[in-house]
Amino acid sequence: MSSDVVLSGALRSNLLSLQNTQRNIDVTQLRLATGLKVNSALDNPQNFFASQSLNNRASDLNRLLDGIGQSIRAIEAADKGISALTKLVEQADSVVQSARDLLAASEGQARAVGNVDLSNVTDLTVAAIGIADGDQFTINTVGDDGLAITETITVNTGDTAESLAAKIQNAFADNQDEEISAEVTKEGYLNINSKDGRSFRIEGGADVTLAEFQALGLGNFFSDEEDGAGGTQAAATIVAGDTITSRSIYEADGDLIEAGDLITGTYQDVDGTNIVDGLQAGDTIAFAVNDAAASTVTYTIAAGDTFQDVIDSINSSTAVNDLIEASFDAKNGQISIKSISGDTDNVEIRVDGAAATTFNVGFGYDSANFDPLAQTGAGNAQDRLYAFSTSSSAVESLASDYNEIRNQIDRLVIDASYRGTNLLKSDNLTTFFNEDRTSSLTVNGGDFSSGGLGLTATTFANSTIVEEASAAVRDALTSVRSFGSSLANSLSIIQTRRDFTEQTINTLEAGADDLTVADQNEEGANLLALQTRQQLGVTSLSLASQSQQSVLRLF
Repeated sequence: MSSDVVLSGALRSNLLSLQNTQRNIDVTQLRLATGLKVNSALDNPQNFFASQSLNNRASDLNRLLDGIGQSIRAIEAADKGISALTKLVEQADSVVQSARDLLAASEGQARAVGNVDLSNVTDLTVAAIGIADGDQFTINTVGDDGLAITETITVNTGDTAESLAAKIQNAFADNQDEEISAEVTKEGYLNINSKDGRSFRIEGGADVTLAEFQALGLGNFFSDEEDGAGGTQAAATIVAGDTITSRSIYEADGDLIEAGDLITGTYQDVDGTNIVDGLQAGDTIAFAVNDAAASTVTYTIAAGDTFQDVIDSINSSTAVNDLIEASFDAKNGQISIKSISGDTDNVEIRVDGAAATTFNVGFGYDSANFDPLAQTGAGNAQDRLYAFSTSSSAVESLASDYNEIRNQIDRLVIDASYRGTNLLKSDNLTTFFNEDRTSSLTVNGGDFSSGGLGLTATTFANSTIVEEASAAVRDALTSVRSFGSSLANSLSIIQTRRDFTEQTINTLEAGADDLTVADQNEEGANLLALQTRQQLGVTSLSLASQSQQSVLRLF
């Protein structure tokens, strides 16, 4: 016996219609609630997975967009560093130009400034320096009365650059009138100066060698001079300015010499002492610039040669005439040799003649016989090195300013870091632009510290050093500006790719929405239609059931 309810065909047809309508209402209500017409793979597998793929790529690009933004910040940090660095390098260039102008306008001071940092040397008698305990050297100059004075400096175990400078300072403060002073600069360089622009001479004697002066940082001023007696010693005469001038030279009758006088004659100083004597045909006078064989002119005296002939030999020699220039002052009876190039650090004069040849004209100081060139035996040449010093205390102050700018450049470079990336300290920055990292841009950093830019500590001791600093600053400025331009180009590329990535993300998300997002207006209209259909279906079902009810009324 069956318990199933038997429905008429009309009722069953209306009921199925209502069920379908309800299902459609449920789907439409879900779309309206979620805003999606495809909520799962069951709704539309093709659209669902296509939309998911587009959204996944958009999500990957969104994560890359964060990295792109951080790269932009890192480049902006480097760019700000470059802007500040440019100002510092331009400031350094201004300091160098000021130093050049001061050197051009001033004769400077006689100064021997070292180029070796001795601040950490606790004992000058260690092997690295080589000076032995008790070794001595002398410093010669002239007093205010024009008479030669000499002080002997002794180096002892335990002496430092500071104590050596103090010994020099004290020797001339205690025994003389402070004609020579010494100090150690804040860079650790030994600095020996004279007062009032007077020249001074340093002689190593039998103790302090050229190598040891080099270890003290003074090697650029020295050479191994031949002393006219068959021996040599490390020595140098430091002169102020760019010119060395002889004392006034007189003939025996007391008249000043003329350019056309024979160089083989005998001539005196103002006191009547023979200072040019014994030169003969075949003897030689050589002038070497920077102690270099390639920059040397050697004049061999012939019978009838004059002082002017020697001067002409210097000015006509292609080996030296772009470095030094000789002249004769007829008014004062003096010979002068002038540095005419920033590359000229010193000039060495060598006389080679017969026994007792004298060419003691007092180059380096025009009123005192503290720098003799006198030969004591045949075959024993004599020479003297004269180091030009066009620097001054004002220029030294500019050098200090320049070195402080170097320090600030180093500190600025350290501070130009962003999240551990510092493009100014040789770090590289790689930015990826797509999800599989096949598209990228690498910004290569550089070393923009003072050392990386080639800006070394300086003393501005002479025009050569100033010109070297000037060239280094110009090169540094070119490097900084070039890198700044490169950064701007890289930043523009990354910003363009950022904008493109944002637009691509928008396109991907819009494409995904096209596949899955429901049209609210359409779905709202659908729901209203379905609800109307549902109401009509209920009415139709009611009419169908009424036919069965009318049969029951017959009973």
